[in-house]
Amino acid sequence: MLIRKIKLTCMQVLSPADIKKVTAKSNSKAALILAYDWLLIAGAFVLVAKFPSVLSVLAASFVIGARQLALGIIVHETGHQSFFQQKAANELVGSWLSGYWIFSSQRNYMKGHIKHHRLAGTVEDPDLKNYQAYPVSKKSLQRKILRDLSGQTGWRRLKSIGRSIRHYRSLDKESQKTVRGGLIVNLALFSLFIYLQVPWLMLIWVGAFASTHMLCTRLRQVAEHAAVPDLYNKDARLNTRTLITHWWERLLIAPHQISFHMEHHLMPSVPMYHLPLMHRLLAEQGYFENITFIRGFIPLFKKVTQ
Repeated sequence: MLIRKIKLTCMQVLSPADIKKVTAKSNSKAALILAYDWLLIAGAFVLVAKFPSVLSVLAASFVIGARQLALGIIVHETGHQSFFQQKAANELVGSWLSGYWIFSSQRNYMKGHIKHHRLAGTVEDPDLKNYQAYPVSKKSLQRKILRDLSGQTGWRRLKSIGRSIRHYRSLDKESQKTVRGGLIVNLALFSLFIYLQVPWLMLIWVGAFASTHMLCTRLRQVAEHAAVPDLYNKDARLNTRTLITHWWERLLIAPHQISFHMEHHLMPSVPMYHLPLMHRLLAEQGYFENITFIRGFIPLFKKVTQ
């Protein structure tokens, strides 16, 4: 595939003013994103508490599972120091207001993630196992989705967390801190539910983590790198995908504008709230000539199951 300006980096294509614009960090935008995620989580719990039914539980599970992924995305953003302007704010939000809730360590995550950025497009990419086999058969993808929604994938994750708790003393300091933080915030949430006389809501939080959250995580990985034009090409336009999502997909599958993943690989210092702008600016310069952008997860499923 021939791509115009393939020898130019996006920083050579964009003007200095555009680069300054897309890399600018905004405390207000970051705070709004954080508040939005937690308000959705709270709203889902209120919905189930006020109107308990199979339908409300299912709706809450999908909303909460996607927001748990959103918390993981905030860990990712704060790890890049591209969310809030201040490092201290990124550290606080990346732990106590996002990472610890899903037992995720910002520092440990970034160790592998930086390697992914450096080695994407090569056989040494540490995340390659998540998407190397695509495209797969429709039945294979259906089995993966079923394993996620039935909790089989999540049960392995829950057992891993359990092992970390049992072997706490043998963990490194960062992992110990994450386990402590995870226990503190999750026990605090459970205590709040007990106080409000709805302790059963904790089952929805854990259940969503073990099911819909795992599905959202898988679909995010598939959208980003599965069945791309050339998985073993160092050009991010070929080894990474940007998926144009609908509003309901951002609500239930891929939070915010994180699906602009190609742009993130092209310039990791760009905050996620500026990725759509960066996409538009690069498109105007012809940087995506001969690149096809898929719109929505349903067309994506057809692409990754050919």
